[in-house]
Amino acid sequence: MKRICFLIGLFCLTGLTAQEDEAAKEKALKASRNLTWEANNELSDQDFVGAEANYRRAISKSKDNAAAPYNLGNAYYENESYSEAFGRFKQAGETAAEKGGKHKAYHNMGNVFMKNKEYEKAVEAYKEALRNDPTDEETRYNLALAKEMLKKDQQNQNKDDNEDNKDNKDQKEKNQDQQNQGDDQENKENKQQNDQQKDQGDQGDQGDQQKEQNKKGEGDEKEEKQKQPEQGDQQQQKQPRPNQLSPQQIKNLLEAMQNEEKKVQEKIDAKKVQGVKRKNEKDW
Repeated sequence: MKRICFLIGLFCLTGLTAQEDEAAKEKALKASRNLTWEANNELSDQDFVGAEANYRRAISKSKDNAAAPYNLGNAYYENESYSEAFGRFKQAGETAAEKGGKHKAYHNMGNVFMKNKEYEKAVEAYKEALRNDPTDEETRYNLALAKEMLKKDQQNQNKDDNEDNKDNKDQKEKNQDQQNQGDDQENKENKQQNDQQKDQGDQGDQGDQQKEQNKKGEGDEKEEKQKQPEQGDQQQQKQPRPNQLSPQQIKNLLEAMQNEEKKVQEKIDAKKVQGVKRKNEKDW
């Protein structure tokens, strides 16, 4: 029995605590909404600093108040602080319990993406907004615009890629041409250098040949000079000296003398015969 009473008491206490928590949330939400209302008035009076402060206080009071971050996001968007605006719109979309609140948050997130030219992300944000409210024609128009901008952006990107590829190809061909020209020039210079070296080598060979011929000529001339005395000696040896007769000359001379003596003797003998005949003739 005591145990049953304890459980009943605990249940009642828990219920009271839950009611108190719920009441505290309602109170915090109410305070947050009041701060949001004040911030809205300050923003209307061009008091951005005061409005921003009250929006921040409203967000800290209650996380269930999606209007506070959403309105603060709009204030940032008007001041072109798109990064801060996106953060608050995202917070509002996560906080919003109703589809209407989510639709507005995602719609404005799409607007931020459009401002940043992030068209693909804008398309996805507008699609999410339409899932929460398919009847919003403004969101549908923005979605179509985002798709068109995305298409153009992709075409431009492809064009830029093609131009980059063309530029890279042209540059590559230019570099190749320069390389080829450099190689041709280098080959030409090497050929000229080789030709010069060859010409110098040929001249050197000619010079060596000329030197060899000169050397040979000098040797031949020297040898010829050396041979000339020898040939002279040989000629002197072969030819009789002026005061010395060769055996053949002596033989010829002796024969000539003998022939001469023979002729003389024949003449003498002929005269003797003629004398004898005269003696046999009659005198006149």
